[in-house]
Amino acid sequence: MSDQATFLTRIDGQVAGAPRHAAGGRLLLLDAAWRLGPRPVALRLADQVLRRCGLARMRLAAQPVPSGRFLPAKAPPAPELPPGTHGAVLDAAAALPALPDWHGGFDPAAHALAITLHQRGGARPVWEANRLAALPLLAQAARLDPGGGHLARAEALVALWCLSNPPFRGVAWACGQEAAFRALHLALALALLDADRDSPEGARALLGLCARRIAATPLYALAQDNNHPLSEAAGAYACALLLGGDPGRPAAALAARLARLVAPDGGFAQVSPGYARALLDTLSVVEWLRRRHGAPAFPAPLAERAAALTAWLHRLVEPATGSTPRLGLEDGAALADLSLAGRADSRASVERAARLFAGCGADAPEDAGCAWLALMRPARKLERPPRWQAAGSMGWAEAGAAAVLRTGPLRFRPGQCDLLHFSLRDGATWVIRDGGTGSYDPPSAWWWPALGGAAGHDGPVFDGQEPMPRAGRFLLARWPRVAPLPDGAALRDANGNAAAREVRVAGRCWTVEDRIAGPFRRVAWHWRLCPGPWRLAEGGAIGPAAAITVQADAPLRIRLAQGWESPAYGEIQPAALLLVEAEALVSHVTTRIRLP
Repeated sequence: MSDQATFLTRIDGQVAGAPRHAAGGRLLLLDAAWRLGPRPVALRLADQVLRRCGLARMRLAAQPVPSGRFLPAKAPPAPELPPGTHGAVLDAAAALPALPDWHGGFDPAAHALAITLHQRGGARPVWEANRLAALPLLAQAARLDPGGGHLARAEALVALWCLSNPPFRGVAWACGQEAAFRALHLALALALLDADRDSPEGARALLGLCARRIAATPLYALAQDNNHPLSEAAGAYACALLLGGDPGRPAAALAARLARLVAPDGGFAQVSPGYARALLDTLSVVEWLRRRHGAPAFPAPLAERAAALTAWLHRLVEPATGSTPRLGLEDGAALADLSLAGRADSRASVERAARLFAGCGADAPEDAGCAWLALMRPARKLERPPRWQAAGSMGWAEAGAAAVLRTGPLRFRPGQCDLLHFSLRDGATWVIRDGGTGSYDPPSAWWWPALGGAAGHDGPVFDGQEPMPRAGRFLLARWPRVAPLPDGAALRDANGNAAAREVRVAGRCWTVEDRIAGPFRRVAWHWRLCPGPWRLAEGGAIGPAAAITVQADAPLRIRLAQGWESPAYGEIQPAALLLVEAEALVSHVTTRIRLP
């Protein structure tokens, strides 16, 4: 989560969904801390001590603004590229904003560690503008169009950024991960311009500042147990490589952190296609730089875990469009997008990672980004098995459709109340879907329960209560116990309510069977449907993409209702719901989804 603050804090004094009494909020925090375990809690507390003592701020004392040239004066010729790449790159370069909004209302003179991030719509959109993602694009444009002024434009952009964001002042320097992303984009641009082995003075100064920022708050990154420590280790590696230092230590750190956070089966601590893609993009950049510089291979098990994560994401990618299911939290980040694929298409990211780590191709054999990096197309392709399982998820594919189920175990903190959520895709259409993320700093508190709460997913919701009440912006308490089943998963929440969900498929008919028990008085299922004209039918609903029927061992109330979904970060819109409700007598509910 690129823009999270302390995860042991509450949202603006009161977290949506948390108890309204201070004592209750403290109990939730203690419960969440206990479930997180001693390692991340101790790391975060140690980070807070260093900050309050002023030691972290001392590491980020004022430094001179980088000066001198940042990029070379000339660009090498472009490699052979797929048809259409030339025009697409130049059009994208022309469409870049003349002057990005680097501050977003945050005080540019404030020290980076003194800034309150979760205000004015949050730092996330502002941070993206500060990642210097335009540099690789302008480097590509300069190689395709040497007389187009693209290098001069890129040079002016970096110089102006440095003047507008003096070292360790303003929101751009508030997070070590953001410095890492900035360093990776600068390193990639230099490499594309063949200037990474002898970088200009200004670039070296900026890379040195990024390395210093990453090193200033390492405990905070480690405490997150997510993408933060991985991105920061990758950024530190790129800085060391281009500055002529010893990249061995950040290489070892990156491998060790990947071993902790990515399981051998490819399951990531953040069960999220968006964050998996961002991690693969990060790993691909540093692996390509490593090879280019002839540096030693990353320690095991980096390559193996990166290949496993690539295979996991590949199973979720729709091959015709590159779309992925909404699963867990994500912020729509696209790192080092050399293919101009955009946020909604993950095929290029998977293709690049597959070639680098798995020795395979994927769904983008003519990928322009791989051509820019001179990555040869392998003869073998990644497979999509009809049945797969990984830490945190399980999937199926049959007869042109595919599905994913959110399972356990909960070794790392969940981002949403989405356990047992089931998503189903038919072709390119997600017929049964998750609500998405919305925003980490939504304009209204109701976004949190509407999208991230239990009612934002289609597992059983008991008595209208959140099984995992929110204890912080990125922290849920009272994690249920989760156990695997042969074709699904089972859980028991803190209130004693239990649910077991199993999925079966036969041709074009998908069956989701729920068995429930516990002291609940009522239970509800919220099946979020794809857009279209849905109508109630006997025992269910019929729409443009499926016919759904629900049967149970007790009376059901079935109706169409309005829910919410987030098509992209920061956006929310109405969505059709098939709402199924029952009383405590129910114990067995079967939902059948027949695709046309």
